[in-house]
Amino acid sequence: MQDGPQRVTTNGDSERPNGARLFDYYLGGAHNFAVDRALAEESIKKFPVAEMARTIRSFSRRVVRLCVEEYGVRQFLDLGSGIPTAGNVHEVAQSLDPSCNVVYVDHDPVTVAHARTMLRDNLNAAIVQSDVADVGAVLRHPETRRLIDFTQPTAVLMVGILPYVIDEPAGVVARYRAALAEGSILALTHLTKDVEPQLVGQLVDLSDGMGSKLVPRSKQDVEEFVCGLKLLEPGLVLAAHWRADGELPGTSAAADASTYGAVGMV
Repeated sequence: MQDGPQRVTTNGDSERPNGARLFDYYLGGAHNFAVDRALAEESIKKFPVAEMARTIRSFSRRVVRLCVEEYGVRQFLDLGSGIPTAGNVHEVAQSLDPSCNVVYVDHDPVTVAHARTMLRDNLNAAIVQSDVADVGAVLRHPETRRLIDFTQPTAVLMVGILPYVIDEPAGVVARYRAALAEGSILALTHLTKDVEPQLVGQLVDLSDGMGSKLVPRSKQDVEEFVCGLKLLEPGLVLAAHWRADGELPGTSAAADASTYGAVGMV
């Protein structure tokens, strides 16, 4: 059951739009303020950003179900998680097996404050405040060590975060992969201009306006990130099409064509 709105404030954050709260609004969550809703509605009029958010959240849900039901994975590290709003990792995983452990990671103090309030009664889920590119800090954090045993299969989710990793993203992915035991799973999505350059360019401009640099990358670039993984079928494809059998198609073909997705085993 999703929490009601929480009055979490950090240094006047209710007066400035926040990327995690925008994403929350696009997904129908309640953890956002009027300033977020105003910007979200303005952006929705220009291009299908809400559909883009729902596309990658749907991919994440499919991956979590696959990990629990088909591969027996019971621990998850969600990098660049944002606010764990509707359809989040712990909600999906723990509905299938309440023993599943989930660690969210985000660098933004506003996002972390919201998440800690939401997770305060869940002993099997926590959020770590850290830059996901500082792999050592994430892996050594006390909450990570409390909830995740890296000698056992673990799912690392890099859903939506890699475009924000400006320097050496392939190296960041490789360092997380190196920490994983055999049988672990690494899943990622990545924004691309390959199919819809104008639409994705608008999203980049919106992010820049909020002070967050966003780097779309080509399929060839993303192939480098998953090199060495045993990719599960259908491989590296548009995220909206990754094992989407039985799901309703997105309302925007352009939104569905903006993001690649892949899942691989270590």
